[in-house]
Amino acid sequence: MTTYVLVPGFWLGAWAWRDVTAALRGMGHEVHPLTLTGLADRAHLASPTLDLDTHIRDITGLVEAEDLKDVVLVGHSGSAAAVTGAAARAAGRVSRVVYVESGPVPDGMAQIDLTGREFVEKRVEDGWRYPLPSWDELQESGASLEGLGERERALMAARATGQPLGTITQPLTLGDDAAAFAALPKTLVSCSFPLAQVKGLIAAGHPAFAPLGGPEWELRELPTGHWPMLSRPGDFAALLAALS
Repeated sequence: MTTYVLVPGFWLGAWAWRDVTAALRGMGHEVHPLTLTGLADRAHLASPTLDLDTHIRDITGLVEAEDLKDVVLVGHSGSAAAVTGAAARAAGRVSRVVYVESGPVPDGMAQIDLTGREFVEKRVEDGWRYPLPSWDELQESGASLEGLGERERALMAARATGQPLGTITQPLTLGDDAAAFAALPKTLVSCSFPLAQVKGLIAAGHPAFAPLGGPEWELRELPTGHWPMLSRPGDFAALLAALS
């Protein structure tokens, strides 16, 4: 049995992992889907003061409160900075970090720097909320919608929550935990980028991909769009269950 903690990306909550959670539990695994503060069923806690540290504490708090060990920590897309920070702080309880359609945010950078600062900032509402863009805007930003039919799009549109801006603008600071994070086994799950393309960018020394060539990395592919937990949940669960 493996213990999984599932962290959703921008605008989503634990609800997005429903089918993946059911599939993994059906295989006998322990699964903890998480809603980060200010989103989905925790939207009532949203405020301009929320920041990255809040979301890091959400993850580490769950791991510690449930006394979880040997955790496979799974982060989707925009949760990469929070997942990286949490994995570093709770490295003794984490056996592997899985980045889905994302990758580690470098120490000292913010998630918004990888997402696209200009794209985000011109869509902010009330000075601190980053709402779900239109489908056309998402595609323009590079987020593939492959596999999202009318049902999945309607679900996302109805349940998406504006992302508190501070959670993606605060830079990640690993400090003394950087070495512990660096030593953790890691997996990339690439969905909208063919794995051959990812490997080519690694070989070419692309600054965003070169670190994925280290011995601690395992590279996996699940051809679909940017939200595999909605477009191919059964196959996604099987991929997670098969990780070494």
